[in-house]
Amino acid sequence: MTQDAGLLTVPQAIRTRRSIRHYLPDPVPDRQLSELLDLTMEAPSSWNVQARFVVVVSDEEGRAALTRATGGQPHPQEAPLTLVFVASDQAWREDLSDIYDHAVRSGAWNARFVSGFSRATVDFQRDLERRGLLREYAVKDAVIAATYAMLAATSMGLATSPMNGWDEQQVKRAIGIEDRDDLHIAMLLPVGRPAETRVHPGRRPRARQVFTGRYGRAGGGAL
Repeated sequence: MTQDAGLLTVPQAIRTRRSIRHYLPDPVPDRQLSELLDLTMEAPSSWNVQARFVVVVSDEEGRAALTRATGGQPHPQEAPLTLVFVASDQAWREDLSDIYDHAVRSGAWNARFVSGFSRATVDFQRDLERRGLLREYAVKDAVIAATYAMLAATSMGLATSPMNGWDEQQVKRAIGIEDRDDLHIAMLLPVGRPAETRVHPGRRPRARQVFTGRYGRAGGGAL
């Protein structure tokens, strides 16, 4: 696949992405938004259950509700849309036959593999349930998808800012899931054209953050 004109490469997107707080009111074109969402949904998920969902909030009422849920922060009120990443801790109990059928048709899996894989998926999730980890694992998958969205948006010339400062119950109410205990808010991601330029604040040296074999063992910075 050739690189589309004007799009950044993955390394370029990683190195140039900044968290933007102020946005222009320009709407995100439908075609660009569709591509962004398609790329977001390419993110991997545990056992391919795909227990993460995205709610696109762009109407005035929804944006106002998200603004209140974030304590009046400027991102969701200025950005033309915000992606709300929702994690489901019970999706594994649902009918997953469409996922398995697609994998078989594409040649990725065969029927024998699906038979064993589907049983192992349930066993794995039941073990998480016993240990109280269903929510944690579902949120991890949703955050991976949000990371895909950030980099995809950057490659298109769009700005984002991963938000973690919000009232979960208010966010759930804003998107109509306040009565769903099985659904959890993983992240809010405003998307739009930047109205400011942010300078990279820098990162610590790799040798301080990367280790070899064991935490704290020197050597990672020399790889």
